[in-house]
Amino acid sequence: MWSKYDPVCLDIDQFNHNPNESWPLIKEIFYDFFGAARPNEAHYSLHSLEQAGYLHSIITQNIDNLHQEAGSTAVYEFHGNSRELVCRSCLKHYNTKDIFLANLPPRCPVCGSVLKPNFVFFGEPIPEPVNANSFREALLADVFIIIGTTGEIMPASLIPYEAKKNDKKIIEINVAPSNYTPTITDIFLEGKAATIVPKLAKAVMIIAQSIHKLD
Repeated sequence: MWSKYDPVCLDIDQFNHNPNESWPLIKEIFYDFFGAARPNEAHYSLHSLEQAGYLHSIITQNIDNLHQEAGSTAVYEFHGNSRELVCRSCLKHYNTKDIFLANLPPRCPVCGSVLKPNFVFFGEPIPEPVNANSFREALLADVFIIIGTTGEIMPASLIPYEAKKNDKKIIEINVAPSNYTPTITDIFLEGKAATIVPKLAKAVMIIAQSIHKLD
């Protein structure tokens, strides 16, 4: 994506000083293009595992709200959510569906200040309590599943290492080896998430049913 778009549009200082320049690119990337995205079989399979009681939580770097659209409820959005806008002055939050994005930059209906997508820009800290909660979840997990990340974005990339330091089993699902594969991954499942996650979820269900029958 960054071979086509200048990432400076997502720098918080740039946005604060010149939202008129940043907002057209933000709209094109996150609302015109990614806004058309819908949950796939990986999202729905994770939801089924949560419903069955085998998935305790999801920590996601994605900002697209697709896990929630698929039905998942225990979602820690490490980088925030593009489907929500926040006023830089009065801090009121809005769903993007309720804000007309044809006139840029969008402004707060209450105070008239510029609205910002409620996700983490370059130069912004990870918000609390999601930061602390995400690392806590890594400590609580028996099995930690890494899905489709290269492990290059800090500080999110540190979370799986926190799980491994506490002797958690690491399953990685990826189209190619990542930074995690040779260091902490116990089981590497190569392929697209939409293909592999449903198979893994089905296997978990079958094994769980077998164990229940033995009990």
